Amino acid sequence: MHPRLTLALTIMEALALFAYAISGFIEARTRRLDAVGTFLVAIATAFGGGTLRDVLLERRPFYWVEHQAYLIAIFVMSLFAPTLLKMTSRLLSERVLLAADAVGLGLFSIAGTSIAHDAQMPWFTSVMMGVLTGVFGGVIRDVLCNEVPLILRDSRPYATCAFVGCWLYVLLDYMNVDTVYGVLIATAFILLARLVTFRFNVRLPH
Repeated sequence: MHPRLTLALTIMEALALFAYAISGFIEARTRRLDAVGTFLVAIATAFGGGTLRDVLLERRPFYWVEHQAYLIAIFVMSLFAPTLLKMTSRLLSERVLLAADAVGLGLFSIAGTSIAHDAQMPWFTSVMMGVLTGVFGGVIRDVLCNEVPLILRDSRPYATCAFVGCWLYVLLDYMNVDTVYGVLIATAFILLARLVTFRFNVRLPH
């Protein structure tokens, strides 16, 4: 793998994790949770989808065990969550956070599909594993905060973008496109699909 592509994927991965963690911080703050509750909600949001994927695929060690540095960073961030959220609201606009969340959706979904595909799962199963990886952290976050999960009450495409993007990745892999480029192309598709549908308020039929 080219060093620049490796660096790009690492940066995208970190951006995705912290975007998901910050969405957990925001929800925890809304619910007036203490530092312990904030940490639990943040790690559930950031690692919930990947953990479910690893459980279903019997994959060990879990992602957050392999990447302890991310876990420690989120722990430290949770101790200063109120200050962090104030800084975030000043430095980052809602559009930037939306874009970061879309990157997270894309990268996690494609990573989940890739891992399932490497484990010799059927195509459809691999795609569903990818979608679960991308969206399930948010589902756990909402359940912990006693909310109906967002993907069940917001008709704007979210899981749908991940579903289509994961199929694109499978197609690119079938066409023998280099894995790194397949990940970048499919992730970019999910990112753009999410931003475009959000910008034009596209909604799925009820």
